Amino acid sequence: MTDSRPSNAALAARDLRHLWHPCTQMHDHVHGGVPMIPIVRGEGPWLIDADGKRYLDGISSWWTNLFGHAHPRLATALAEQAAQLEHVIFAGFTHQPAIELAEELVRVTPPGLERVFLADNGSAAIEVALKMSFHYWLNQGRGAKTRFIALTGSYHGETLGALSVSDVALYRKTYAPLLLTPILAPSPDAYQGEPGESPAEVAARQLVELRALLERHAHETCAVIVEPLVQCAGGMRMYHPDYLAGLRRLCDEFGVHFIADEIAVGFGRTGTLFACEQAGVAPDFLCLSKGLTGGFLPLSAVLTTAPVYEAFYAEYGAGKAFLHSHSYTGNPLACRVALETLAIFRDEPVLERNRRRAAHLAARLAPLADHPHVADVRQSGLIAAVELVADKASRRPFPAAERRGLRVYRHGLEHGALLRPLGDVVYFMPPYVMDEADLDRLVDVALAGIERALAL
Repeated sequence: MTDSRPSNAALAARDLRHLWHPCTQMHDHVHGGVPMIPIVRGEGPWLIDADGKRYLDGISSWWTNLFGHAHPRLATALAEQAAQLEHVIFAGFTHQPAIELAEELVRVTPPGLERVFLADNGSAAIEVALKMSFHYWLNQGRGAKTRFIALTGSYHGETLGALSVSDVALYRKTYAPLLLTPILAPSPDAYQGEPGESPAEVAARQLVELRALLERHAHETCAVIVEPLVQCAGGMRMYHPDYLAGLRRLCDEFGVHFIADEIAVGFGRTGTLFACEQAGVAPDFLCLSKGLTGGFLPLSAVLTTAPVYEAFYAEYGAGKAFLHSHSYTGNPLACRVALETLAIFRDEPVLERNRRRAAHLAARLAPLADHPHVADVRQSGLIAAVELVADKASRRPFPAAERRGLRVYRHGLEHGALLRPLGDVVYFMPPYVMDEADLDRLVDVALAGIERALAL
């Protein structure tokens, strides 16, 4: 009897006839020698392709997966909910998974965040927060506030509003004629500090620059939006928590909102449940997604304060309602899985385990700091990054056309690891179930891939 299951080659060929993949130059897969990998099964930190080859998921499948693939608790919760209610309109109707999820999110997030608006994905959450902030000021009779301050090097999503407050040229440049123009504040990125300057000193210096911007623009500014502690898609740039504390003070002083985009850094990634906790601050809007469902389903949430909610609460004729909507808002399947994800945080010492594994990862990567083509090794919790450069002393990058990071990616696939560098920044964002032995395996593959990429 022959095996009737399709092979990698057969599935890849069918894929390339019709599918168009995200963040991808499809020519790489058709003519560029970059393989298309058909995954048929997941198991903890592992992905298994159609030919049975296993890959360690070193990036948590685009930063979404927390507790491993096909986690039994999450899979059971999803199946149970699917047998009861798959979806219902969320305007005028509600359901227990959404109610309980809102209650639990209010319980675990920083104090003062009392209202929960649900959406479909991270970009949608950013759109909600931007529109809600603008609409709040409009309802307050301050319609001149129409602009947003964002950090240089920031990234907040691909929809037009989210892209408008992003500053990564790779994503923004093409669509610039369609976008709003943000006011850019210099990032507190510690990597960009002056020689001998500590991360806290970089943060203090850039807060002075932010103050100057607010002095000039607060009258027209709705909010300042930041990715707390780590600017992920911008190259895993990391900064000191003091910046968040200072940002909160400045927003209060100048009367603008503070939007915290914790879509990638929330739910334990940086060592605390939410990155803002490390500065002891609460934003006016907290955007969550990715890990919210443990990597099972698309769902996002925007949490905000009672004063923001009250600015929209009025008789219908006042025209103050927030009418933003998505067809799958409050999807019961996603809400039920999100509840089970939060239950795992309650039931297991997740953050304690993460801290041990983060320390192990740091120890394994530390020797790279002396490599002649490594300008920086940085880490925030279970996010670590290695900056590859042509010249260490000047931090001169490799020519982009050489695609050194792609060489690391291809080496990873050949040796059973999913590593997807951001340009020439090799980063690690593993699922929380990846133990020390698997972390060692992942790092070993990455180190060999880095040497291979640098040798050519």
